[in-house]
Amino acid sequence: MSLTKQGYIPRLIDQEIERNLKLFGAISIEGPKWCGKTWTALNHCNSVTYLNNTADNFREKHLAEMDINLVLDKDYPQLIDEWQEVPEIWDAIRFKCDQDKQKGKYILTGSSVPVTNKFHHSGAGRICKMNMYTMSLYESNNSSGDVSLRDLFDNNVHNKLLDNIKLEHIADLIVKGGWPEAINLDSRDALKISQSYIEAVLEKDIIQIDGINREKSKMEMLLRSLARNESTISNNNVLIKDIDNITSDRDLLISRNTLADYLNVLDRLHIIKNQNSFMYKIRSRLNVGKIAKRHFVDPSLGCAILNITPEKLMNDLETFGLYFEALCERDLRIYSESIGAKLYHYRENDTGIEVDAIIEIADGEYGAIEIKLGANKEEEAASSLKRFYELAEVKPKFMCIICGLYNAVVRRPDGIYVLPITALKP
Repeated sequence: MSLTKQGYIPRLIDQEIERNLKLFGAISIEGPKWCGKTWTALNHCNSVTYLNNTADNFREKHLAEMDINLVLDKDYPQLIDEWQEVPEIWDAIRFKCDQDKQKGKYILTGSSVPVTNKFHHSGAGRICKMNMYTMSLYESNNSSGDVSLRDLFDNNVHNKLLDNIKLEHIADLIVKGGWPEAINLDSRDALKISQSYIEAVLEKDIIQIDGINREKSKMEMLLRSLARNESTISNNNVLIKDIDNITSDRDLLISRNTLADYLNVLDRLHIIKNQNSFMYKIRSRLNVGKIAKRHFVDPSLGCAILNITPEKLMNDLETFGLYFEALCERDLRIYSESIGAKLYHYRENDTGIEVDAIIEIADGEYGAIEIKLGANKEEEAASSLKRFYELAEVKPKFMCIICGLYNAVVRRPDGIYVLPITALKP
């Protein structure tokens, strides 16, 4: 019998977990705090060890620190929750997986990446690393799932009318985010949860992760800059200049080395998840931008940092558009990884040709997607996709425009699909 919690909402990662438990001795599920890692892991386990349990005064953590084998003797599959609290557990589990080659023995969950010198082996071939994110719109029942990524790659999408989507509803989804505890709350209460998340990061996590005493005020300035540059292709120089513009306090200015360290910490805490550049060859020999697109792991975090409410989004359509893009690309990442694909963006510096999202599947085929909040930008998006298509040596399998305000799934005469994000699934 599994330890599934009452009220558990199935996640897209569930099927991948089941598959990997049959292939590997252990799996490691990594992702931000509160995204549902523990509940999902319990859905596949017969026993559990909590290393960060304050209720019993960290008893199991203390046992593990004295003798790791004392906490690795329960029924398989066994969940080791927040394993990074005792990093040596990684090597111990790798060794146990080598002993008898039995599959599906352990599930590790962690909300931060520990200091790497605490363990010696990568675990390759024994421990499968998996990424978990907040809930997509399809998982939180805010997408009808009328169209799947697989359908787009198979050219199996049919025209269909859908319910009208209001701008207020999209704004609400952005501010609430995909946190399991917030999906049934109103946006004001959900915003408070995201703000408490950020406060915990500033007060505790940025120091606890490796014991280095980082300055809260500087990290806060960096988070504000990242929130202002959400969904943009901004290098570190832009962030440094932005922080300089945000504050008049010279003591809060940040050096390149400090910026690199702080960004690394946010990455290890799974707070940020940038979108890498797509590197397919095109006929043009012009320089291709290689800078990642800036993202928080969930757009609600940027809203929390800047205190953005649905009403503020409605009154600032430029910011609304950037955060709508972040919402779509969060879901596209989740859907892509659930089918073994990867998410990128494309930008050619000299000509300015851009594609908001590129999804590449395992065999090298890919789809090109433009994202627009309003349907009035459809022709602009279509023109951008056509320019990209003309230059691409390897043509995309499909081209698509994802809109916020759109009440249909259609295939245009030029072959480009148009659909709302609230109709998409893997």
